[in-house]
Amino acid sequence: MRKILGVALTVLALAGNGAAETPRQVLAFYYGWYGNPTTSRRWIHWENVDPKQKQIGNSTHWPELGAYDSHDPRVVDQHCRWAKEAGITGFIVTWWGQKDFHDKGLPALLAAAQKTGLNITVYFETAHPDRGEARANAVRDVLYLLEKYGQHPAWLKVNGKPVVFVYGRAVKELGLNGWQSVIAEVHRQYPPGALFIGDKISREAAAVFDGVHTYNITGAIAGKSAAEIRAWARKKFPQQVATAGAHRIACVTIIPGYDDSKLGRPAPRPITARHNGDTYRALWPEAVAANPDWILITSWNEWHEGSEIEPSAENGMRELRITAEFAPQFLAQKPRPAKP
Repeated sequence: MRKILGVALTVLALAGNGAAETPRQVLAFYYGWYGNPTTSRRWIHWENVDPKQKQIGNSTHWPELGAYDSHDPRVVDQHCRWAKEAGITGFIVTWWGQKDFHDKGLPALLAAAQKTGLNITVYFETAHPDRGEARANAVRDVLYLLEKYGQHPAWLKVNGKPVVFVYGRAVKELGLNGWQSVIAEVHRQYPPGALFIGDKISREAAAVFDGVHTYNITGAIAGKSAAEIRAWARKKFPQQVATAGAHRIACVTIIPGYDDSKLGRPAPRPITARHNGDTYRALWPEAVAANPDWILITSWNEWHEGSEIEPSAENGMRELRITAEFAPQFLAQKPRPAKP
């Protein structure tokens, strides 16, 4: 622990980050992994699509845009417009590797985001330990992202430094000591520096990363009523902000619901009911009251897990209307003050 804290102080000095200078953000996790025969000449991620019945074999709900392609510029533009109108400030985009389907969709998304006034960053999903030494892979891939996209006007930055989110899978693959060395090496090779937001809320993780978050809270709120969910959030959200501390970016994650029962995963599944929108409506005011730096939404369009706020045949624009009600309240608050 002492070693981790010592290196973290060095990293913090390099990053020049301070919570008092961190602008408010409302960021939604975004999945650019969908393809259809019209645009990509094959189905990607969608299975057993039935437009007449408005059903998809591996999706709980039917998108208002249908089984779309993430590389379709019209889809990307619509997503950005909807998000901007709802008060969302940016997307955290799933990213799996250099020059794959996800990576190839980033330029169009960055262009649409710049036009709309949104910020884009990535969710670094894996260091690919099956392809060689994981730390070397992580350094190589992070540097690729920063050098290719990091200075794009639409890339999410804090104090001029590009932000990268790191998913829990990648955190576990390297461990905290591994990410500690990766971050130091990235800073050495990329002089502008970068900020890393790790998917692990603990004081140990906050000593390594520039900020901490969690991707999914359904494990804690599955099966609960909307009132029970709000009570849980009232207790837990301030604790999460406190764990991040005054000199790290504190994030709180909210979800509209969760249902991955169509994916064939082992039962029982941690399903969080939407309660006709009341789950999402219960979480928002508690997230605002907890006063994090950033509120994260899981998700914009993870249709397989039924956590999307993107308009659907079943739920319409409901979650976007709720977002538009609360996001401006949060964004109007002054930045979270740093404590001595």
